[in-house]
Amino acid sequence: MPADTVSVTGWGRTAPSAARLIRPRTFEEAVLAVRGCGARGGIPRGLGRAYGDAAQNAGGEVFDMTGLDRIHAIDADGGTVLCDAGVSLHRLMEVLLPLGWFVPVTPGTRYVTVGGAVGADIHGKNHHVSGSFSRHVLSFELLTADGQVRTVVPGTPLFEATAGGMGLTGVILTATVRLQPVRTSWMSVDTERASDLDDLMARLADTDHRYRYSVAWIDLLARGKATGRAVLTRGDHAPLDALPRSARVRREPLSFRTARLPAAPSFVPEGLLSRTTVGLFNELWYRKAPRARTGELQRIPAFFHPLDGVPHWNRIYGRGGFVQYQFVVGHGREETLRRIVRRISERRCPSFLAVLKRFGDADPGWLSFPAPGWTLALDIPASLPGLGAFLDELDEEVAGAGGRVYLAKDSRLRPDLLAAMYPRLDDFRSLRAELDPRGVFTSDLSRRLRL
Repeated sequence: MPADTVSVTGWGRTAPSAARLIRPRTFEEAVLAVRGCGARGGIPRGLGRAYGDAAQNAGGEVFDMTGLDRIHAIDADGGTVLCDAGVSLHRLMEVLLPLGWFVPVTPGTRYVTVGGAVGADIHGKNHHVSGSFSRHVLSFELLTADGQVRTVVPGTPLFEATAGGMGLTGVILTATVRLQPVRTSWMSVDTERASDLDDLMARLADTDHRYRYSVAWIDLLARGKATGRAVLTRGDHAPLDALPRSARVRREPLSFRTARLPAAPSFVPEGLLSRTTVGLFNELWYRKAPRARTGELQRIPAFFHPLDGVPHWNRIYGRGGFVQYQFVVGHGREETLRRIVRRISERRCPSFLAVLKRFGDADPGWLSFPAPGWTLALDIPASLPGLGAFLDELDEEVAGAGGRVYLAKDSRLRPDLLAAMYPRLDDFRSLRAELDPRGVFTSDLSRRLRL
C-alpha cells in the first residue's frame, strides 16, 4: 500500500500534525492496515473537510479512504444506493441526478465522502424536515479494531456510536443510503431580508414548515438596532413545470452542471480579512439581497455549495488558518442565542461566513450534534487576539444552556465541558473500550477531548 509521512491538517488549517498516511485500495488492504496499526493507532480520513483535528493522528497513522470509491448498486425504482465509503457526495450527484434522485442530506460542500458523512453525522439546510445523514442510512459495513467486518443497522448500539462518532469505532467500508426523489436539478428559491435577529428568528419559526431547505446568512458585525440582520434563503426542488420553456433546459431537466472559478492563491497576506474588509463585504452582501423575491430558479451547486466553485477557498484566511465555530441551543433558550450574537457583534469578530438554521428532532447518534433548536456557525481568523479565551466563554454559555458544539468543526474545546454537552458520552466511551480495548482507533481530537 502507498504510505508516506506527511503533515495533515483540517480544513481550518490551524493545527497540523505529522502522521503516516496509508492509502488502501481494497477492503483487504484496509483490513491489513488496521491489523498492522502501530502504537499510536490510526484514524480514517475522507476528503479532509472536517475543520479541526478529527481526521489527524500525530505520530500515528491516517487511513486515506478515498481510494475505496466504487458505486456497487443503485435501485432506481426504490431509491437506494450501495457504495463504498470513499465515494463523495459530488460523485453521487453526478450519477444519481440524471436518474431522478438526490442525496438525502448535504452540508455546505459536496466534497464529503459517504463515510465522513456518517462519521460526522452531517446535517444540511433540511434538518428541520429530514434530520441528519445517518437517519437515511439503511446499513453500513464497519471494519472494527479486531480486523473483523460487521454489518451494522439502525437501532443498534454500534450504529448509534458510529453515527457522529468521528471514526473512533472503526472504518466504514460501504453504506446503503436512502435517496430523495427529484424531478429536476433546479431549485425554486425564495429570498428575503430580516432587519435584526428577532425579526429573523420570527420568520424562521413562523414559516420554516413551508420549505424543505432553509438557511440564513447573518451579519455578525452589525450593531445596535441592526444586530443580527440577515438574508434568509429558502427553497425546494423545482418541479418540471417551473422550468423555462427553452428547449435545452426542458430537454435536460436533470443535468448536473458545476462551475469553477480560479483557485485561491497559495499565499494570502495575513490580515486580509480584517474588521474593515469583512464589514464592507457584509454591508454589500446585505444591501444587494432583495427585500423579498420568490420562485427564483437556481442550479443545485449555486444553492447548496457556492464555495465549492472556488478551489482551496480556505486559503483566504492566510497561513494562520481559521476557526469554524458551531453550536446549538434548544428552543426556549433564545436569550442565550441573542446574548452570544450580541457578544460576537460587540467584539467585532470579522466573520463573513456566518449562518443560522433551525434544527428539527434529535438524531440517534450518541455524539450526533443536531438537537431541536437554533444552530449558529461562523468562521473567525485564528490569529484574532484573545480568540481562545473568548470562545471558551461562549462554550460555557452554550453548555450552561444545555447546548453543544459540533465536534466535526471543533479544534479547541476543553474536555471538561464535553459531558455536559453530550449526555451519552459515557455510553460512547464504554462501548469504545469494549470494542477497541487497545485503542487502535485514535485521533488528535480523541486525545484532546479524552474520547
